[in-house]
Amino acid sequence: MKNKLMMLVVTLTVLASPIFAQEANNAGAADANRRAAAYIAMGIAAGLCGLGQGRATASAAEAMARNPGAVAAIRVALILGLVLIESLALYTLVITFIAR
Repeated sequence: MKNKLMMLVVTLTVLASPIFAQEANNAGAADANRRAAAYIAMGIAAGLCGLGQGRATASAAEAMARNPGAVAAIRVALILGLVLIESLALYTLVITFIAR
């Protein structure tokens, strides 16, 4: 897990490097840093939302298989959970657009 996290950080750093290449003056550098942080945050939020949604769906499918009588309640809880997980990515997307 530690190796995967380090690879994620290195990959995000390498992919974000073109943003730092646009330095015209000191004010532009601060703006580029703010944008870079917003884009990296969006990437992390999207990745973690995907992991969370995958785990939630897998757990719900397992719960439905174990208890077929509770499928309706599990489905409602799953949809509510997925909506809340997806809202994190949408809020981060809005923050990214504000940071531009």
